[in-house]
Amino acid sequence: MHEPVSVTPRSLDALRPVVGEEEVEALRELAAPLRGMRVLHVNATAFGGGVAEILSTHIPLLRDLGLEAEWRVIHGDEAFFRVTKAMHNGLQGMELPFPPEIQEIWREGNRRNAAQLEGAYDVIFIHDPQPAGIPAFRERRGARLWIWRCHIDTRTPHPPFWSFLLPYLSIYDAAIFTMAEYVGPDFPVRRVAFIPPTIDPLSPKNAPMKENEARAIVARFGVDPQRPLLLQVSRFDPWKDPIGVIDAYRLVKRERPEVQLALVGSMAHDDPEGWWYYDRTLRHAGEDPDLHVLHNFHGVGAWEVNAFQRAAAVVIQKSLREGFGLTVTEALWKGKPVIGGRTGGIPLQIRDGETGFLVDSVAACAEKALYLLSHPEEGQAMGARGREHVRRHFLCTRGLRDELALLRELIAG
Repeated sequence: MHEPVSVTPRSLDALRPVVGEEEVEALRELAAPLRGMRVLHVNATAFGGGVAEILSTHIPLLRDLGLEAEWRVIHGDEAFFRVTKAMHNGLQGMELPFPPEIQEIWREGNRRNAAQLEGAYDVIFIHDPQPAGIPAFRERRGARLWIWRCHIDTRTPHPPFWSFLLPYLSIYDAAIFTMAEYVGPDFPVRRVAFIPPTIDPLSPKNAPMKENEARAIVARFGVDPQRPLLLQVSRFDPWKDPIGVIDAYRLVKRERPEVQLALVGSMAHDDPEGWWYYDRTLRHAGEDPDLHVLHNFHGVGAWEVNAFQRAAAVVIQKSLREGFGLTVTEALWKGKPVIGGRTGGIPLQIRDGETGFLVDSVAACAEKALYLLSHPEEGQAMGARGREHVRRHFLCTRGLRDELALLRELIAG
């Protein structure tokens, strides 16, 4: 288990202009009985992915509210993270083999991390399947309450993976899913809460940025800011379907030859499959000067992603499976029309025809992109409605409120 992840201090008061006085005061009132509570969040990586982004805001805001909050990341070698990636895919329904020797790699990784977890806490949150076995291997020692937070879509898991994981989940006091539909069959935890992920409107990825600065940044990466840009921001993962996005772009380009595409991702250390799928995406992209495949090793960090999202004419998230899709939230917050796969948590955000479009195929994705390119005023109106939808439902203060309410309930119980 790594040392606590270092986070930049934050004040809830800085969010007052965005969320309003009432929301901030309600949060302080809700947190008051929990002041001094020791809370630990454990996940697989400090960088690259929605969980890390959520926690980088969540932890300092919990501290600002008076809780003693920490964030730790598990240790694991490449073999362990290959297994956890397979579990991630299997729990989302991919039919993969899961023999005993693979299961033992996961057990041993969790056993080691459980042994390295020191300290006593009131509550420990364990995120996703990678570290889900820790409380079992600690025999629940170290925390008064254990909560498992699942960020993936487990509504139709491949049975060998789900049946393997269930005994380890049965000892948790509570669980959190993005939506009720994600609770897999025979789920053994009695108290289940539904808390969709949220974004920080003041983080480098979402903070206000001038249009000319956004255009200058994307130009550094070879994008022509004077021509329309289609964009998908995602890890390089088969569920995100970058191959399908490229195919949709090529259909669009037949009618609008001036269009460009950028696929922007990040490489997380808990996703060894990412490099393989990045290479596959590059091969599918071929030699097209208007098609840009970029990631954090090219210098595309949070501020640059912000610029790409602001410079895009249309943002795409053509996922085949999706836990939630924070990149959809980010783009909507910037007032962009978004085309998303009709899957997972994306329909929570995209109201089809109102805040964007939901699609089920490459052809439909291309059709909606062409429509938005041809009707920019309608795209702007969709973006404005999408931003308001995010402001009301998917900003970090709402996520804090839901979690604090759950903690108060569990402590009272």
